[in-house]
Amino acid sequence: MSAIRTAFQLRYALVTWPAILAVLGLVLWVLLPGWRWPLGLLTAAMVVIVGFGLRDLTQDRHAVLRNYPVAAQLRFLLEGIRPEMRQYFFEDDKDGTPFPRDKRAIVYQRAKRELETRPFGTQYDVYREQYEWLHHSIAPQPAVTHEGMRVLIGPGTKQPYSASLLNISAMSYGSLSGNAIRALNKGAKAGGFFHDTGEGSVSPYHREFGGDLVWELGSGYFGARADDGSFDPGRFAAVAADPQIRMVELKLSQGAKPGHGGVLPAAKITPEIAAIRGIPMGQDCVSPAYHSCFSTPTGLLEMVARMRELSGGKPAGFKLCIGHPWEFMAICKAMLATGITPDFIVIDGKEGGTGAAPMEFMDHVGMPLRDGLSFAHNALVGVGLRDRIRLGASGKIVSAFDMARVLALGADWCNAARGFMFAVGCIQAQSCHTGACPTGVATQDPARARALVVPDKAKRVENFHRGTLHALAELVAAAGLAHPADLRPHHFLRRTDSDKVRSFAQLYEHLSPGQLLTEAAAFPIFAEAWTQSRADSFARVA
Repeated sequence: MSAIRTAFQLRYALVTWPAILAVLGLVLWVLLPGWRWPLGLLTAAMVVIVGFGLRDLTQDRHAVLRNYPVAAQLRFLLEGIRPEMRQYFFEDDKDGTPFPRDKRAIVYQRAKRELETRPFGTQYDVYREQYEWLHHSIAPQPAVTHEGMRVLIGPGTKQPYSASLLNISAMSYGSLSGNAIRALNKGAKAGGFFHDTGEGSVSPYHREFGGDLVWELGSGYFGARADDGSFDPGRFAAVAADPQIRMVELKLSQGAKPGHGGVLPAAKITPEIAAIRGIPMGQDCVSPAYHSCFSTPTGLLEMVARMRELSGGKPAGFKLCIGHPWEFMAICKAMLATGITPDFIVIDGKEGGTGAAPMEFMDHVGMPLRDGLSFAHNALVGVGLRDRIRLGASGKIVSAFDMARVLALGADWCNAARGFMFAVGCIQAQSCHTGACPTGVATQDPARARALVVPDKAKRVENFHRGTLHALAELVAAAGLAHPADLRPHHFLRRTDSDKVRSFAQLYEHLSPGQLLTEAAAFPIFAEAWTQSRADSFARVA
């Protein structure tokens, strides 16, 4: 019955009803000899349409055609009769000046290994405020190889991890379909980069192809959750022992909705999700806005150290979107007081986050990535701890230029979510929260998820990763540098006014190692946060 209901859904109408009309036309052709000529034409036309529909349903290149046979051909027809790059890259604002809309085209081209060049030069207004660019060198260098762009995380742990400079950011099973998770992980395995599980725990779809995982643990402690919702160290240790899990990450906040919890309604909890997350059926699943196992900076660091120990010595760290500056300074003071440091910190920008969130949080809560990253990097430099901690960056990172920009501001590696979503077929229909994703990426509807063909999309994930790192290597070489780690703020410039240009070195404050401990007063922004912080509390010192 479910198969019959699926066949009669609106999105299959241009296959189902022509098939019915073809059968009806054939019957009438037999019963009404005088009408055989028009009935024969009608039947033949319906058979042709059904044939096109069946081809769309069975091809494995376009998920939207598998979910919307025949009807979705209109989308590709329109693409074929207009300048394709302008559709993907630009749209006109009120004064008719083109500006970048999104970067889907970059991902699509790299994922499909299509030609990436574009004629007629840049379509950016290079004299417009906020335009940014990278200095090139008159003496370019040879480009570093793909294999050479890695960073060692947790060198002092029992199980250090060599990570790629570009990895898949946190996206949970439940938010994404099982096929999307499988495609992402299969691509990560082939490309040699990691796949962050998101806070929805480690699912069978993450494990199927054996790609490297970073297990993200949120305030709901899914996968390591006691019956009362608290953290269960025994369950955590059992899951973290899996050799496929290379690092463990404690999520404090995410860019889309920092300081906000979440609720998975009981109606959306399937037996599979309940088993994966370790939650009961028939009850709303609440992810609090805060963690129950610690409440102070010192407690946070002790939790990270505990996760490192329970995981058998794997690199352990935390992710956050920077909020009150004094709270991050309090964490720095706790590091100095306890001697405990995380192996890594991931800074998530408020512009990040592919999931649904309250509008006010998405638009106006949290620090943007580059500001938060620069602040965290310099705070750690200023207290003399930067060399012990690796920094990851996430938040609308799609292109090689996006990567180069944050690497120059202090990141050691980058995580990307939406770029990899585009690679597996996302067309930004913005129906993620409805379950009606047209390409099977963000849905738990099996009929929709089947449209996403795992082997094809996994290859696109691998291609996008490889192509973006290749582009990064070319950018770095053009700047006359040997490695992305050599990028610095003075290599990037921003037009701050129609006739004024400043480098990132001028726009962002930069501290020297230990300078915050000896010369804090010379840096007002850092000094104020430093004096307002304390190691044993997140509260602001009056």
